[in-house]
Amino acid sequence: METLMHEPETTLDPADLVRQAKAMVPFLREKEQITNDMRRPPEEVRQRLKQTGVARLWQPKRYGGAEGGLIAGADILREIGRGCGSTGWIMAQNIQHNLMLANWPEQAQDEIWGEMPDALVSGILIPGIGKAVKVDGGYKLSGRWPFVSGSEIADWIIFTGDCLVEGSDKPTEFHFVLPREQVNILDTWYTIGLRGSSSQDCQLTDVFVPEHRAVTMHDLKGHGDSPGAQVNTGWQFRVPLYALFGCFIGCAALGIAEAAVEHYVAGARKRASTMSGSNVSAFTTQQVKVAEAKTAVMTARQLIYSTLQEAEDLFKSGAASTVEDRTRWRAMATYAGRLATSAVNLVLEAGGGGVIYERNPLSRCVSDITVANRHITQNWDVNASTYGRVLLGLPCGVEALDD
Repeated sequence: METLMHEPETTLDPADLVRQAKAMVPFLREKEQITNDMRRPPEEVRQRLKQTGVARLWQPKRYGGAEGGLIAGADILREIGRGCGSTGWIMAQNIQHNLMLANWPEQAQDEIWGEMPDALVSGILIPGIGKAVKVDGGYKLSGRWPFVSGSEIADWIIFTGDCLVEGSDKPTEFHFVLPREQVNILDTWYTIGLRGSSSQDCQLTDVFVPEHRAVTMHDLKGHGDSPGAQVNTGWQFRVPLYALFGCFIGCAALGIAEAAVEHYVAGARKRASTMSGSNVSAFTTQQVKVAEAKTAVMTARQLIYSTLQEAEDLFKSGAASTVEDRTRWRAMATYAGRLATSAVNLVLEAGGGGVIYERNPLSRCVSDITVANRHITQNWDVNASTYGRVLLGLPCGVEALDD
């Protein structure tokens, strides 16, 4: 395939992508029920995501992408999550995996983006699940991976897999990217929340992956050490993705929490108490709960945005992050998630009996945030203990975050 040697005549504008995401909120809310019923976004949502280009925020300009900043990513994911929690969850994968894909060899980037610049890329980063065997020209990959969000609307999917390489007695963790048509997607996603996120199990049996579509976990730790760094030299492509993954997953969850508070406020302003007939908004308890909920989501937003601004400033300056930086960023993102969840719980308490009905949009926010909080990046004990270990002078204990 011919290598792309120059940038396209036009590239996407980060500010415009944020505007597109915000403008999409009413459309996503209109399609939210069918998204949940189908357990994946319908084709018209998939096409809207591709047409707007919101997933291309961190795609290199060489392929027409925006090559934007981290804060714009937070803005986009909050808005998409505010429109539809499941779609926001998928977009958190798509937008980050595009940034991840920029670390692959140029041949892989050309193969994917050269033919389909608006490709939606999903994936699963859990280590130790897949098994790969080195063969002539590449690898044979096998395994079954859970939680592959957006699998049914993706064009390409990233999988992890251990492989014993020559000269080593210990398996190396690789990441492989395959076209969706080569993947066996299993119908497993029946859940209490994020029902429309298409987070199905995926299975591969001795599927050949050419060598140029494989990178090691080390290649994805950031700081410009990957094969893709030879052609993608912007500061964005030095960012340690594993360390910031929780911030962007957290932004999708934050959008859900912001929607919950928004739905509650809209309902409370016009809802009368069944028993007294008084306007609910006149009750002091309601006023306190909604104020605390709103404060919680604003504080969560500030935590995530300050973390991303710190990382953006660091990499723009040409500096590198430390293990303490990376574990702190994960802890900050997870703590923001705790605040966002508390906001949803507060409006759930204040919502009265009407929240139990599926027709109440607040009920979907409750179920979606419940599932979102099960993601490893949102687990406070895991991420706080890692940060605490580093603060106390102990080894990090997490390979993806270590030097």
